[in-house]
Amino acid sequence: MVRPMLRTLYGRLALALFLLLVTVGGLFTVLSLYSVREYTAAVNQELNRDLARNLVSDRNLVTDGQLNRDALKKLFELYMTINPSIEIYLLDSDGRILSYSADPDKIKRKRVSLAPIRELLSDPQAFPLLGDDPRSHDRRKVFSVTPVPSEAHPTGYLYVVLRGEEYDLAESMVHSHQLLQMGAGALAVSLFVGLLAGLLFFRLLTRRLARLTERVEAFEADAGSAVTDPADERPVTGDDIDYLSARFDQMSRRIVAQLELLKDKDHQRRQLVAQVSHDLRTPLASVQGYLEALKLKQDSLEPAEQRRFLEVALSESRRLARLVDELFELAALEAREKQAVREPFAVAELVHDVVQKHQPEAEQAGVPLQLDAVEPARAMADIALCERILDNLIGNAINHSPEGQPVTLSVRRDEGGVVVSVADAGSGIAPDQVEHVFEPFYQGSARPGHAGLGLAIAHRLAALQDGRISVCNRPAGGAEFRVWLPLADQTAISTG
Repeated sequence: MVRPMLRTLYGRLALALFLLLVTVGGLFTVLSLYSVREYTAAVNQELNRDLARNLVSDRNLVTDGQLNRDALKKLFELYMTINPSIEIYLLDSDGRILSYSADPDKIKRKRVSLAPIRELLSDPQAFPLLGDDPRSHDRRKVFSVTPVPSEAHPTGYLYVVLRGEEYDLAESMVHSHQLLQMGAGALAVSLFVGLLAGLLFFRLLTRRLARLTERVEAFEADAGSAVTDPADERPVTGDDIDYLSARFDQMSRRIVAQLELLKDKDHQRRQLVAQVSHDLRTPLASVQGYLEALKLKQDSLEPAEQRRFLEVALSESRRLARLVDELFELAALEAREKQAVREPFAVAELVHDVVQKHQPEAEQAGVPLQLDAVEPARAMADIALCERILDNLIGNAINHSPEGQPVTLSVRRDEGGVVVSVADAGSGIAPDQVEHVFEPFYQGSARPGHAGLGLAIAHRLAALQDGRISVCNRPAGGAEFRVWLPLADQTAISTG
């Protein structure tokens, strides 16, 4: 999916860079023009600092200690013709304008401030120093000044405005226009070079984000497959963008794995519902059939037949209750509602107790229960859950052992834990069925009446305690189930 440029980080950075460069360029141009004006004024005042004094001496404006008015008038006329950029004013000692070379209609002031004049006379290096412009009420300009008729006996001042109105007009028409052209050209070049460099830098900076965005969009479009980069498996050594990209790839793989797990769980749920429906239907149908037969034929049936019908219905109802209990137990284990309470206990004592509990069942089935090698060992596990595991394994072994063939139990240490084995003398497990025996509702060669949940429950109970169950066929015949449980820490036992 192609996104609009301004909706991408690169597009927004490029626009922000352009606006920033235009703003900075505009400010630079304004400040440059202002700085040029100030610099020109300072240079002009420095070069013409003694202009007023030279005019007095060169034009013989002072005769016998008095200001020659005729010579001053000729000076006004001369400079209005040959150098209209300056304006000459004659001031009295209070700053009042007595005469001037400018157009009378354009004079706005009757006097000028003496403060700048005195400052420049006391410090000739103080430039640029601005004085009042007689042609404006508020404008100030650089000037040159000298006392007249002499510095020893001043009665006034010859005040020369160095950048008069004619100069401003000419500058605005020529010089300022050139400055604007130069400033505009410099601004355009600076903007182009800066924008080009910035766009290249931003492109290098954001291309990884662009690739990450493409992967996010690809993952969004096809959430069933992880989006990976060839360098995903390498350690993250780059910046935040590299870290973000690596974390996204890990997240996408996790999400895909979880989706696959959810699909598998959903398939198992559907299969479980179908299997439960089938297994529940059989005992229900049996109970219903015998009860209906008993109801319809109760007058013609002998008491022994009625008793047999009731015993079969009761047996099937017990089978149904046992199946429902196992289903609830398996559901609780799948939902992790059960939690193991681990404590150290003697495994041999538990095995003896469980064997004694199942002895009547084994005698009724004609299957002897035997204890083989029993090593003293203590496991760190939940004793109640372990008893439930042994109940399922022993019950399963009794069901699969022929009459007269023993079920053998043993306890030994192995691989840092305690192993309890339960071996039967049945027909064993087909090689292609070994990996399925711990799946719910897998019956294999089980006798009718067993739903195949016991081994699945035992497998989950062992995993809940960090244990495990394995199965193998015995060389002499039959199957052997081994339960491995963590060995109890002796220090913890002694302190407990």
